[in-house]
Amino acid sequence: MIIKKVISEELITLPEVRDTLNAIRDEREKAGQELRYEQKRAVEHANKFSKIGAKESRDMVNELLTLEKMKLDIAVKIANLCPRSKDELRAIYAKERFTLNEAELKAILDIVGKYI
Repeated sequence: MIIKKVISEELITLPEVRDTLNAIRDEREKAGQELRYEQKRAVEHANKFSKIGAKESRDMVNELLTLEKMKLDIAVKIANLCPRSKDELRAIYAKERFTLNEAELKAILDIVGKYI
């Protein structure tokens, strides 16, 4: 398939990707077609590393976006990884030009804890 142009772009979480890929796989199976190697690997990866459901992950992203110093891409990373410790959370923020204080880290971990 040759892609001529990108019509739209949106950041989605890994559980949302899992649901989309599983729907595509089911459609192809009903049509009697088989997934290509890359598609099979993508489905396996999404199924293996998705820790929560798609709705919960989107709810988590929306709740994280209400916090200060939170950007959409970081909120999606947090929803994908579901960090359980402050060190894991600091690793996500390592590239940012600012650091989070203990209260901000705790607030993020509390939100993640609600969905795990």
